[in-house]
Amino acid sequence: MSVLAAITVIALLIFVHESGHFLAARLQGIHVNRFSIGFGPVLWKYQGPETEYALRAIPLGGFVGFPDDDPESQIPRQDPDLLRNRPVLDRAIVISAGVIANLLFAYLVFVVQFASVGVPSGFDPEPGIAIPQVMSETSPAAQAGLKAGDVILSADGEFFDSLESFVDLIQDNPEQPINLTVQRSDQTLDLTVVPETNSEGKSVIGVQLQRNGTMQYRRADNVLEMFTLAAEEFQSMFLQTVQGFAMLITNFSQMAGQVSGPVAIVEQGANLASSNVATLFPFTAIISINLAIINILPLPALDGGQLAFLLVEALRGKPLPDRLQENVMQTGLVLLLGLGVFLIVRDTTQLQIFQNLLQ
Repeated sequence: MSVLAAITVIALLIFVHESGHFLAARLQGIHVNRFSIGFGPVLWKYQGPETEYALRAIPLGGFVGFPDDDPESQIPRQDPDLLRNRPVLDRAIVISAGVIANLLFAYLVFVVQFASVGVPSGFDPEPGIAIPQVMSETSPAAQAGLKAGDVILSADGEFFDSLESFVDLIQDNPEQPINLTVQRSDQTLDLTVVPETNSEGKSVIGVQLQRNGTMQYRRADNVLEMFTLAAEEFQSMFLQTVQGFAMLITNFSQMAGQVSGPVAIVEQGANLASSNVATLFPFTAIISINLAIINILPLPALDGGQLAFLLVEALRGKPLPDRLQENVMQTGLVLLLGLGVFLIVRDTTQLQIFQNLLQ
């Protein structure tokens, strides 16, 4: 059920993104002939008065189709309500609407979280330091056997009351083995991690750390508090995500291993859902924000790439040749699909069930 919940979240976010494009077009009177969730063979479809709605077999995205490039369309090429015949601004609104929809949805997720789960009111600490995420499969933590959800009870026989003291131990012992006592569900494990020195000269093991314990919640005092806290949470997560992408771009060789594909994202979501269903709210929000930022990047086959073409068109006073745009977009699509397949294969081989088969 937890895996199904994670897959449902991703499918919902794809639906939100494509709905943004669809609604931005229809509200401007622009013709839309296809609305699809997924790629590949059609599993289900419904033909509306103008638009075909479909679910497809490969759930790695979706698309909104326009009759501009459909050779079977009966709409004249000179029709002013074809997307290609609209002014640059109208087209830019349609292309950017998916990103805007994902950002708005992330904010609304926080609103729903504070309305249903409640507003954080306190924290009941428990022994140990929690690991919400292992940053990379090649990190010292992953090589030592640490996993997301583990709780570090002690290191070298010392129990910790704060994150800072554990971080200090890591900093003071680069390339030196540290013996950990770790709680995983109802098991207690003895693991050894060897911190490595990163490009900044700091000793790290490649995990996120947080206090172990249970957050307490209360009902929001009023609607204004709920919306204000949601805005603060959204802003914080958005800035952290942007900073993460900036680090990936400026330090790609060190950060590339942290890039996750659909399989790893589903696994992370399933782990969160199995431990606490309420954690699906921030999981949904951060994936929605990531989806928005990825799509706005000026890369071929993404929304940002199409916006870049529109910017060039606005500056030149005319669009680039259709053949050039098609070649660039097709090349970008092939590269993105190739990256997607690579991430799926890599992340699948790292799943525990797959590792057990190899042992």
